Amino acid sequence: MDLAQAAALADEYAARSLEKELAALRVEWADEIEAAARDADYRVRAVAYRALAQFRFRQKLELLRRGLEDESPAVRGSALIALEGLSRTHPGDVNGYRPLLHELAARDAHVAVRRLAIVCFKNGTPARETIQLLDGIAGNDEEDAEVRKTARSVSLLLVKKSRAK
Repeated sequence: MDLAQAAALADEYAARSLEKELAALRVEWADEIEAAARDADYRVRAVAYRALAQFRFRQKLELLRRGLEDESPAVRGSALIALEGLSRTHPGDVNGYRPLLHELAARDAHVAVRRLAIVCFKNGTPARETIQLLDGIAGNDEEDAEVRKTARSVSLLLVKKSRAK
């Protein structure tokens, strides 16, 4: 079994609430995930960061920072997908990476990475500076249409969240 298959199995265990099996799989694959996240091949690194979310590996959250700062857009995207997945049940995860997410959402050279960073904000708290950033992106006619649309919808969601408090 390779890391991608183990991650899929971990995701299945988590979905079925098989916590003991998931914990055993985490122990078995923890070192492999760490090694894969440092691999020279961006494809291996991308699998490692996706695996963090599939394994629900909250103990390795700091490893995500390396993925978010990676030179490869595929790796940054995988790390963002992992962060989005992990932050669904722990909104504080987004808050911990907010400055880096702001940078990725506003300035990353790859549109898909920008959109993924924007999507992560929906799971965090409705911070004023994030809403302002998203409104600025949404209102900029020079931005990609999909980036503007995503920014607008996440901004509206965050405003709605802020009013519900």
